[in-house]
Amino acid sequence: MKLPVQFFIIAVISSVSYAEHSLDKPSLEFIFEATVTLNPPREVGKTKYGVRRIIGINGGHFEGPRIKGVVLPGGADWQTVREDGTADLVATYSLKTDDGTIIFIENSGIRTATARVLKRLAKGEDVAPSQYYMRTSATFEVAESSPYNWLNKSVVISTGMRKANSVVLRFYKVM
Repeated sequence: MKLPVQFFIIAVISSVSYAEHSLDKPSLEFIFEATVTLNPPREVGKTKYGVRRIIGINGGHFEGPRIKGVVLPGGADWQTVREDGTADLVATYSLKTDDGTIIFIENSGIRTATARVLKRLAKGEDVAPSQYYMRTSATFEVAESSPYNWLNKSVVISTGMRKANSVVLRFYKVM
């Protein structure tokens, strides 16, 4: 089959245009590390989506190069555990910076591992974070007049580590 000349012209123009406007690979900028202390889980039971768990947030602290403060009590992690043991995580809570600024955060993601590792985590054992996958995407709400307004305009991801009574999260801005 013979292709028309217009096809080749369009192909060449498209490849030149793409090359001129290629996108950079995103990089990550460390924002802060948070240790969030937790209440024991409350099980709702098996629902139409999986086993529903609510884990209250009762405090903690966070610190990074441009931000520092405490995790306020009163939030929760609303988890749904799938048949394969993967937990869908949706945590909503508040931070208070050292200068008194309140920041609302919603952090959604997943935690998954082998059945053996998930059982160890459920017992509250310390498990190296390299043995499971815990990643989230966070959105922030903060007063536009605050020095942390940049959080309102950032795509943020985190890595996580589950401890017996807390979770440690490292937050990164996608550049």
